Amino acid sequence: MRKVVLFSAILLSFCLSAISQVAVPRESQKQTITQNVGDAVVTITYSRPNVKGRTIWNGLVPYGKVWRSGANEATVFEVSRDVTINGKPLPAGKYSLHTIPAAGDWTIIFNKKWDQWGSFDYDEKLDALRVTSKPVPSEFFESLVYGFGDTTTKSATAFMRWEKLRVPFTIDVGDIHGRVLTQLREAVKNRKPDDPRPLNQAGAYVTTFKVKPSYEEALGWVNASIAIKETFGNLSAKARLLNEQGKTAEAVAIAEKAIATGKTSTPPANVDAIAGFEETVRGWKNNK
Repeated sequence: MRKVVLFSAILLSFCLSAISQVAVPRESQKQTITQNVGDAVVTITYSRPNVKGRTIWNGLVPYGKVWRSGANEATVFEVSRDVTINGKPLPAGKYSLHTIPAAGDWTIIFNKKWDQWGSFDYDEKLDALRVTSKPVPSEFFESLVYGFGDTTTKSATAFMRWEKLRVPFTIDVGDIHGRVLTQLREAVKNRKPDDPRPLNQAGAYVTTFKVKPSYEEALGWVNASIAIKETFGNLSAKARLLNEQGKTAEAVAIAEKAIATGKTSTPPANVDAIAGFEETVRGWKNNK
């Protein structure tokens, strides 16, 4: 009899263990969204409640009380480098993201205790940052969603959107050009004498993003690359820099040399790139 009872207990334990391993879907589905903002990586992990015909604001989600800004676990906001949120500093790290909804401006909270269930154990003393946000009307969204918009090389607008409301906040990485140029200068300094690639990369960065205070420095990098070997890339980069400095006639002369070099080089430069640059140079000539 004892053997039967023991066997039954083992079998029941096995069945319960098997049941616990079934992947049961959540009613509020979990999502992770990641966005590069300049040289930062921003990740938001949250669960997505649904409206289901309910009154959300000052109903299911009361005004004036701390809310998990999602469902299930508290929403997690992670950023790989120091940033500012709505102009206020937030160090790199992982935070739980809470809000205090209101009829007017909302409070957005970044709390150092990131691994908590909802906002039930929220402790204001662990807040890393609080900012305010002015919600704006939105088209109807059944499921709560986070997203990013207005992305530039140094900033983006993050937002939570649910029901007919959108709650935005800005993320800014600060002087990204200064940080990148510091690294590019180091790469140029440590390059091999016959390697033009760090020179080309540094010059292209300044040209592409129109970092005007560094135009003369970039011209020096491009000239150093040209001294190693003339290519369509470094000659066209020099032409663009000269044109940006208002030296149009000199820019056109270098541009024509770049085009000729590109067409006769072995292997030839990218045909589409040459055609696009020729169109650009025609514009320079018309605006002389």
